[in-house]
Amino acid sequence: MTGDFERQALQHLDALYNFAMYLTRNPPEADDLVQETYLRAFRFSHRFQAGTHLRAWLFQILRNTFLTFYRLHERESALAEDGVPDWDVPMFHDAPDDTAGAMEAHTDLERAMHRLPEAFRTVLLLAEVEGMPLEEIARAMSCPVGTVKSRIFRAKERLRALLRDYESR
Repeated sequence: MTGDFERQALQHLDALYNFAMYLTRNPPEADDLVQETYLRAFRFSHRFQAGTHLRAWLFQILRNTFLTFYRLHERESALAEDGVPDWDVPMFHDAPDDTAGAMEAHTDLERAMHRLPEAFRTVLLLAEVEGMPLEEIARAMSCPVGTVKSRIFRAKERLRALLRDYESR
């Protein structure tokens, strides 16, 4: 089972990396987070119940690992070494680069996303960017499906308010 488990788990590598990039906004930290996630998943693979949602289980490990490390580093300065605030680092690593207007809209979206509470940002990313079913998101977030639906709705409402200037364009 171990080889089969590892093969199945590694099928989610790209999705986990995208989520790690969203959380860390830093490629080396995203790599470390994904590596730590797989290390923990393989170490505790005996706890995984076959037939359940492996992807949601891996996302839950990744998120919990991030939150654990985030709390440890929470006391550190919000400035990166170059003096630029960490929140200004691109959230989506595959940002559009074709037009100035698209880049401006993308930057505004990233800033608006940053202003959302973490739980709202996470469910929105998992649902809309990663395309995860609500049940998997609920497992990854350790909350009921109704809570996921509510958070997605409230996140979208807040984004609409933050980005209302785009309605007139």
